[in-house]
Amino acid sequence: MTATPGYDPQNIFARILRGELPAHKVYEDDKALAFLDIMPRCPGHTLVIPKAPARNILDIAPEDLAYVATIAKKVAIAGMKAFGADGITIQQFNEEAGGQVVFHLHVHVIPRHSGMPMKPPASEMEKPDVLAAHAERLRAALAG
Repeated sequence: MTATPGYDPQNIFARILRGELPAHKVYEDDKALAFLDIMPRCPGHTLVIPKAPARNILDIAPEDLAYVATIAKKVAIAGMKAFGADGITIQQFNEEAGGQVVFHLHVHVIPRHSGMPMKPPASEMEKPDVLAAHAERLRAALAG
């Protein structure tokens, strides 16, 4: 796969894809990976990324974006089930002015409960044992 212009193959998500950094994976196939955000805004906060080297929505191939959306929907349904959520927040940011921090396309899938606010972005690192338990709940929900 050829990287798109402005794509840094050393970004943290590219390194996770290559197995250079650990992640609490909940779903993986040949085109996408879903893993927990280590600084979740709510329990079960998952990131869905393409395996294609795309900086963001502005340069990803349409078929890769459609596939990421398909996996984000699967993760959203699993998040509703696994966390007894009342709703789901889906977020996707593009370029620094648009709020993007890691420059590999990613979709945030965040289970929500009525009356419970989200934590501020990147505000608090979750404990690894909590993330492991949340990942297991999501994997179980994805398995059916």
